[in-house]
Amino acid sequence: MTSSTRHPLVWVPSLYLAMGLPNVMVGVVAAILYKNLGISNEDIALYTSQMYLPWVLKPLWAPLLETYRSKRFWVISMEFTMAAALGLVALCLPTEGFFKLSLAFFWIVGFASATQDTCADGVFMTTVSKTDQARYSGVQGMCWNLGAVIASGLLVSLTGYLHNHVGLSWVQCWMVVVSLAAAVMAVFGLYHVRVLPPGSPSHLHGQGLAGGLRSTAEAWVTFFKKPQIWMMLAVIFFYRFGEGFIEKFGPLFLLDARAAGGLGLDNEALGHINGTVGTLTFIAGAFLGGFLVARRTLPRTFFTLALVLNIPHLTYFYLAQSMPTDTVTIAVIVSIEKFGFGMGSVGHMLYMMQQIAPGPFRMAHYAMATGVMALTKWGTGSVSGLLWNHVDHQYVSFFGWVLIFSIPPVILAWLAPFPHDQEDAVEGREAPVGAH
Repeated sequence: MTSSTRHPLVWVPSLYLAMGLPNVMVGVVAAILYKNLGISNEDIALYTSQMYLPWVLKPLWAPLLETYRSKRFWVISMEFTMAAALGLVALCLPTEGFFKLSLAFFWIVGFASATQDTCADGVFMTTVSKTDQARYSGVQGMCWNLGAVIASGLLVSLTGYLHNHVGLSWVQCWMVVVSLAAAVMAVFGLYHVRVLPPGSPSHLHGQGLAGGLRSTAEAWVTFFKKPQIWMMLAVIFFYRFGEGFIEKFGPLFLLDARAAGGLGLDNEALGHINGTVGTLTFIAGAFLGGFLVARRTLPRTFFTLALVLNIPHLTYFYLAQSMPTDTVTIAVIVSIEKFGFGMGSVGHMLYMMQQIAPGPFRMAHYAMATGVMALTKWGTGSVSGLLWNHVDHQYVSFFGWVLIFSIPPVILAWLAPFPHDQEDAVEGREAPVGAH
């Protein structure tokens, strides 16, 4: 059986695991790393948020990828690039200038990961039928989130174990764990050499830089000519607006000392919460979200999924007020938010894939949509430090603002346009993607 005819379950799970792990290594785990190594919350929020820029900017080069090599080539080459860059992060941690050096190498990981995301989504969308896209959306979302949980859960927990029980310094702990992440990315690359399908080639393939530039211009023009595009972009931008603040400051709140208003967890406890209960609730939420959409369609469920994602932000406000000391209680409450994120994110992903991406530049247009999603992360992460200073480092006030920021996503989800009706989701009804 060739890679192009392998069942999606052979390669979709590993593909999205390999997408989720580096994304969260750059966006979330790096923040925990810097927290352990003594960097301030404000600097962590500001500088790690800038590492979302590759995902914001990837639409600038995404159309060029259509003209050179296959989508499979770009996915695999970027996975090996990330393995090398993560290895360099680990090597620079003992040095005096580790902060600037590691940020630079994390930036390389970010650009490679953003490119991998673009082409991996292209492989999925041009290999798997629209009917099967809905069928495997739960697996897709679950595995992306599982990759994220492995990074922010199991790997973070391992640093706590090495520090608390083996006696390694934080620098040594993170050298081991980041090196392990690099090895995992290399293994994904080797596996995908064997099983990943190439994805359908673009009609621009082989036309070189000139064709790529023409493609880029055409992709941008056609993107903004889509019906109701500005309203759809507003929906995408705000869908996870409140979540962006929690993603950046949630782990810092859980790790901060109780005297500073945090819950005083160590890396081991935080990793166990993310890696055990968090894994199960992510999986349950993602599968339930995919099942709900497959059964009732995206237009009928989108508002519900937005509610499920945003209402659980109350959990962090409650934790900041009640300050529980029992780790099990904290884990259960945090898992509610993670369940909501897992279930709600299915709606976000499918809205971009089925309502914004369809057309002659599906891969590029999906990259543009996810770039807007990344813009949310960059924006919320960048201003979260300013908000933290504005509320005088009070977590109750900080998460109170997060609740306010969670209202616009719900309103916009209710008003969200659906220019592509359910019939468009049936295989064969839609025009070939990029003449794929």
